[in-house]
Amino acid sequence: MVRVIAGKLGSRRLRTLRGMELRPTSDRLRQTLFDILGATVEDSLFVDVFAGSGAIGIEAMSRGARQVVFIERHGPAAKLIRDNLNSLGIKTGGEILAIDAIQGLERLASRHALADFIFLDPPYALATDYLRVLDFLDGSHLLAPRGIVIVEHRKKMELPMRLDRLECSRTVEQGDSALSFYRLAMAA
Repeated sequence: MVRVIAGKLGSRRLRTLRGMELRPTSDRLRQTLFDILGATVEDSLFVDVFAGSGAIGIEAMSRGARQVVFIERHGPAAKLIRDNLNSLGIKTGGEILAIDAIQGLERLASRHALADFIFLDPPYALATDYLRVLDFLDGSHLLAPRGIVIVEHRKKMELPMRLDRLECSRTVEQGDSALSFYRLAMAA
């Protein structure tokens, strides 16, 4: 069972899909993530890529994000996000893009959106998706100047420390998982 940890929706339950199709971020890791982000989530544009049940994006909404975009191409998972939003009575502030991660990010970029936070949590088995999405974000102008890309991954997985424009500023490990935080590199 997954619950919203804190904020206006704190302790409310979220439905998840049965089986191993989705690997929800643990409550402990979600707590760590939002402890790090703190009040900066308030009034932000938060993008939850490979959104699964929507737990991360819904947590951001609960903590005051003004807009959350959920990108999830798996049909049953996209429906699950809609069902979770409806069960929580959330009618505004959430958008579900039931398409591939890159297509969803391209759509946001074409709107000239500036995301404050972009959270990536591809299935661990799809290692190429990590680099594919990081490369896209590195070349796009989707991230706000002080924005953060957060990548959840296996602790043993090595991600690039630096791309052309993005650099890893922090990695937090917890159990077998880790969160890597990327920011736009300062111009040299």
